[in-house]
Amino acid sequence: QVQLVESGGGSVQAGGSLRLSCAASGRILSIRNMDWYRQAPGKQRELVARITSGGSTNYADSVKGRFTISRVNAKNTVYLQMNSLKPEDTGIYYCNAEVNLRGYWGQGTQVTVSS
Repeated sequence: QVQLVESGGGSVQAGGSLRLSCAASGRILSIRNMDWYRQAPGKQRELVARITSGGSTNYADSVKGRFTISRVNAKNTVYLQMNSLKPEDTGIYYCNAEVNLRGYWGQGTQVTVSS
């Protein structure tokens, strides 16, 4: 069984930084895309950032220049460095990864940015 476990969420004032981590564990043969999504209260879940197995990245326009996604393949871990945080970045952040050609979700971690 494959599990994704996120960590690093919390509360921060606007302009601050947080770093999220997501580690995959279990019987892992391959991991392709690793993504971060977020869901704000009353809104749909949205893709924030993606990193491929080769290291290519994509970002939502709202976070470009502020967030950086990275991964350490040897640790089956993906990170999201979030700088210059804004109140509108508040939400539950979820990790998603394509492991063994199947998609898995983490349990989510809360990020709260106060003005």
